[in-house]
Amino acid sequence: MQSLLSGFAPIWVLTAVGYLVARTGLLGEQAETVLGRFVFHVAMPAALFTMLTGARLDTFANTAMLAFAAGTVFATGLGFLAGRRLFHRRPADRAISGMAAGYVNSANLGIPVAVQVLGDASFVAQILLFQVLLVSPVILALLDAGTGRGRGGLGRMLMLPVRNPIIMASALGALLSAAGLHLPAALARPGALLGAAAVPTALITLGMSLHGRGGAGAGGRAEVGVAVVLKTLVQPLAALAVGGLLLDLPRHQLLAVVLCSALPTAQNAFVYAREYGLSTALARDSVLTSTLVSMGTLSLVYAALGPTH
Repeated sequence: MQSLLSGFAPIWVLTAVGYLVARTGLLGEQAETVLGRFVFHVAMPAALFTMLTGARLDTFANTAMLAFAAGTVFATGLGFLAGRRLFHRRPADRAISGMAAGYVNSANLGIPVAVQVLGDASFVAQILLFQVLLVSPVILALLDAGTGRGRGGLGRMLMLPVRNPIIMASALGALLSAAGLHLPAALARPGALLGAAAVPTALITLGMSLHGRGGAGAGGRAEVGVAVVLKTLVQPLAALAVGGLLLDLPRHQLLAVVLCSALPTAQNAFVYAREYGLSTALARDSVLTSTLVSMGTLSLVYAALGPTH
């Protein structure tokens, strides 16, 4: 349990710092907007580019990733469907509903949890590749279309990678990796330093968004509850069913798949909702609530599937 707490601590501390910054007015009224745009347009693209240039793109083509992907698609699809059928959300908001239900916090929480519980973060690295190269472009394309940024026909949609800094940085990083090319140290080091600012700044921005917000109504609480149940319960159970029953994964691989599927919603959902001018309430509350709930569900997963000795 202590190892899990050490992974969760940065999330709570940096979110609290963000709340205090907003409450004191230290950075001014526009700080949340400016920091949010900094994360989306500068720091996060730098982080993804740096990560992908040093990654092996063939690592996520395996049966364990297939089980994880199945759980992700199932939970995300149900989240999208719930946004449409139960809560009558607009198309762009449905994309955030799906993301809140199925996009795991693989970076700042998944890596420390994997190192502490699994002994290494190799599977989390594969999940990062899967989410960055496959899931994020789909979500961003839906957001682009749903908010009107995709108007202009097929040509404008095909230009999405160029217009979106996250997709463009990911694509460039993947191309360099596939070609076996590396940036010179004089460029790679500044990029890594800039990318390192993405997660803490996103969490501080998340904390700032908590200040001055009224409590969610019954409908909002219900929507957050559905997203959290899908994220922390349905997604790991779906991954368990596919990995254990259909693919018959070895126990250590099954533990990695289910544990990572039980990770809470990533703060990327909040970052994307803010950048596209959507309500951030669902994304913000899903991140915070699922992070709290997952402290228990991750412990249960390890108790059920972890080593017996």
